[in-house]
Amino acid sequence: MKRPALACLLLLAACSGQRTLTVCADPNNLPFSNRAGQGFENRIAQLIADSLGAKLDYVWWAQRRGYVRNTLGEKKCDLWPGVASGVEMVATTRPYYRSSYMFVTRADKPLAGLTLDDARLKTLKLGVQLIGDDAMNTPPSHALARRGLTTNVTGYMLYGDYSRPNPPAAIVEAVEKGDVDVGLVWGPLAGYFAKTSPVPLRLERVTPWLDDAQWPMVYEVSMGVRKDDPALLRRIEAALAQNRARIRATLGDYGVPLID
Repeated sequence: MKRPALACLLLLAACSGQRTLTVCADPNNLPFSNRAGQGFENRIAQLIADSLGAKLDYVWWAQRRGYVRNTLGEKKCDLWPGVASGVEMVATTRPYYRSSYMFVTRADKPLAGLTLDDARLKTLKLGVQLIGDDAMNTPPSHALARRGLTTNVTGYMLYGDYSRPNPPAAIVEAVEKGDVDVGLVWGPLAGYFAKTSPVPLRLERVTPWLDDAQWPMVYEVSMGVRKDDPALLRRIEAALAQNRARIRATLGDYGVPLID
């Protein structure tokens, strides 16, 4: 290629104005995201990038403690999909979905209609998701502890064994195998892994949903950006609104229980 032609191409590329939207995501965390782009957050991120006329890129980081500090906090990426609305560490968009913790039971067991105050829970093997050994554990674990239900509870770490695919699936697999009778599982995880389960599973919302004002069972989910980039926040919100129907359809494809 002659030098003038090459220079012209380089100039066109520099002036094209296409930005790159860099998303921070976990490479091994279905149904949310993985390195192969198979998660619903991967699909939604692509919708957002397309609406912004941007090229989509990723910074892969295991979603454990220190995740925000090492990604958005160090300005390695622009966007964090799937953050609880209103968290203080980032600026969050308006919610793009709302979901609930779910009771997961085998469909062949007579366990329909459970609530947190159901007397049956005292004699059943219960599974809850855990984050750590401190006050950062999940709302169902706090709800069961307040009711004195601790001796018949097995914890399944939300982070899990990262050497295996999709470690949060372990609690649903425990219900499938009968290791526990009831799993109390965050909705998107429950819905996705129930859809792909070889054993028919029953999903019902954990109620009462506002068992404790600090630890509700229903959460709104947003996208997070750095607090010093309000312009990007506005553009992301506009893209979410533009793609509302397609986002809802995507969540349905993955079995995410949606609470209107």
